[in-house]
Amino acid sequence: MNSNHLSKIQVTTHALIGKIRKYFAISTFYRVFFSPTHISLVVLSRVLYCVLKVQEHSGNAAHVRAIRRLKHLMLRETAHWFGAALDDDRIVGGYECPKNSVPYQVSLFAGYNYCGGILLSDEWVLSAAHCKSKSDVEVRLGEHDIWEPENTEQHIMSAEFIHHPDYNPRTQDSDIMLIRLSRTATLNSFVRPVALPSKCASAGSRCLVSGWGNIRPNKLQCLDIPVLSDDTCFNSYPFQITDNMICAGFLEGGKDSCQGDSGGPLVCDGELQGVVSWGKGCALKNKPGVYTKVCNYVSWIKTTMASG
Repeated sequence: MNSNHLSKIQVTTHALIGKIRKYFAISTFYRVFFSPTHISLVVLSRVLYCVLKVQEHSGNAAHVRAIRRLKHLMLRETAHWFGAALDDDRIVGGYECPKNSVPYQVSLFAGYNYCGGILLSDEWVLSAAHCKSKSDVEVRLGEHDIWEPENTEQHIMSAEFIHHPDYNPRTQDSDIMLIRLSRTATLNSFVRPVALPSKCASAGSRCLVSGWGNIRPNKLQCLDIPVLSDDTCFNSYPFQITDNMICAGFLEGGKDSCQGDSGGPLVCDGELQGVVSWGKGCALKNKPGVYTKVCNYVSWIKTTMASG
């Protein structure tokens, strides 16, 4: 790699960082909505990072040092601006999940992790309806570090998206969909379905929510949160909560799922009780996360899977 090539990469890096800074001076209000600009910047920043990572291994010693400085600059600047503007796009206040401890966790991948999902069988994945794509996406199973090969992964293309017929994109009611895989997954200790609920979760149930977020971190994050009462949920979001939604989290704020976790699992006592759906900001006081109430959809899920 010659000096002119390195200079062009440096100019491109700084130009993209400037564009990201300018865009994310405007904050995002609801975690469920994404603009095309947001998505394109996410993809561009990750693509450029990957280019820099490849170039790091192909130059002389001086160029390698320069590339590494650019790579760290890219990570530092994009992490700061994505996080500050979006109240972070990943689980807030959580911890790194023990490796492969959430074998039902799925990543919906389109150049980056744009939504989560939940493995229900060797052929079916559950997610949020607002995560539906107009084109096929890569469904990633058995992942822990989303950007590093670990010999546990299975990457399978989607074959069909089936959102619930009552899904309302304005209110996010019935925000749930099934994804049929293009081929069956191999079930093992790294890739294993979660059980559907035998009954609805009661207030106070302790649950686990997990996800990667859109931008960072690379490794799967976990958070232990309680299910809140219906009254608390309704009072947190007056006239916005339906009977098909539950709230989970802490009213004092500081811990919550977020944008990039949409479609991911809320599991209580080994059963899937919620799908990450929406909320105001992330981890804000008196604004807990809102989840699709899976126990209301067990019949639809089973019927759809059986007829598929």
